[in-house]
Amino acid sequence: MYSFLKQQQAGASIFSIILAVALTGCQSYHSVPLNSASHSKKWHARSPSDENVREFAKRIGTTEVRQSAFNPDDGITLSEGEVVALVYNADLRIARLKAGVAEATAEYAGKWDNPELSLSVLKVTESVPDPWVIGSALSLTIPVSGRLQIEKLRANAKAHSKLAMVAEDEWQTLADLTQVWLEWSANRLRLEENERVVASLNVILDTTEKLAEAGELPRTESTLFKVEQASRMADVAQLLGRVDEQEKEIRALMGLSPNASIKLIPSFDVVAPAESAKLEDSNTTILRLKSEYEVAELSLRREIRKQYPDIQLGPQFAKDQGQSQMGLMGGIPIPIFNSNKGGIATARAKRELARATFEHALEKTHARLAILDSRLETVRYRRQLLNESVVPLVDQQIENARKLIEIGEGNSLILLESLIRAHETKLDLIEARLEESVTLSETRHLRGPASFPATTL
Repeated sequence: MYSFLKQQQAGASIFSIILAVALTGCQSYHSVPLNSASHSKKWHARSPSDENVREFAKRIGTTEVRQSAFNPDDGITLSEGEVVALVYNADLRIARLKAGVAEATAEYAGKWDNPELSLSVLKVTESVPDPWVIGSALSLTIPVSGRLQIEKLRANAKAHSKLAMVAEDEWQTLADLTQVWLEWSANRLRLEENERVVASLNVILDTTEKLAEAGELPRTESTLFKVEQASRMADVAQLLGRVDEQEKEIRALMGLSPNASIKLIPSFDVVAPAESAKLEDSNTTILRLKSEYEVAELSLRREIRKQYPDIQLGPQFAKDQGQSQMGLMGGIPIPIFNSNKGGIATARAKRELARATFEHALEKTHARLAILDSRLETVRYRRQLLNESVVPLVDQQIENARKLIEIGEGNSLILLESLIRAHETKLDLIEARLEESVTLSETRHLRGPASFPATTL
């Protein structure tokens, strides 16, 4: 019995040493509770003038994103708004954190499995001098199949794919911000045009009222001016609401609170699209799909490697009826009934899907760019005609009709029709400018950035 106790103590000591060594690599848990009040305070305190925004603007220099000096104190331009969005946009923060998860996974991928320590203690039920049978073994999986190396490569490719997704999300966020900014700028111009028409109608109403009271103008014609004025005032009210809504949407895309104290500067200017010989070298979606195809390739390689088993090998100790035994134990699976055929077939199908998705995106992007090039040529010609021919003519028509009305020789309905026609023409001009800028913006988005800095903060 004494010898048994000594053996148990020795075994316990060895086990304790191994356990202590294992625990030194363990990490402890620390609770980090949510604090919505603290986050809300930080969110409302955000500003385009924050030091981290200015530092980021300096770091990216003059790129596809920023073409001029960053100075938000005199108002936020579209290019400055893009810088702020890259720093504070909430969706981009989530995308970057997801990429961080993939990077953390890649850092520790492809490591050997932990060795396994087993211990067994048996007692012979028959009466024998030494009834205790003690056995222990340490087994280690030796990855001779090369699976772990492929696993490491695949994890790195997946992390790269997540970073490509972040770049795609960043570029899409800038495209979304540009779209809303352009529409907001157009609505600002529409609002100004409607307010100008209302002001013109106010002046004309005074004249038509006096003419109607003097019997020189039918009351029905004078009323038509009031109807048109009320209609334009309703448009003003609608546009005021729309402009306010879009300003808040712009703030949201920039990651700022709805009540952030900033001045937005309307603009139709869009950075010229980058010229690239190959879309697969610049379009962010196609780049992401290329990286996903690489992951699919490595996934298939990993599944094929899984056909070949790894070896389990390790020392073994046993004591039976007072006799000690030492040796090696080993094992290897025999791939007869299951040689990972299901995993290989699935991975091969996923690779073909990734290939088809990449090719589809390439075809679709080329086709869309051809459509946008055609549209841009048409809308530029239309805007030129409106600006150089139609607008001057209707403005001259209004001036002539107003002079005739003032001397009592004109027709008020002609003046009203001229006002309406001029108003509609200028709205058409605003629409043409908007369509041109939106087309340029979409072309820029599809061609991708010529150079786009790493923006993960």
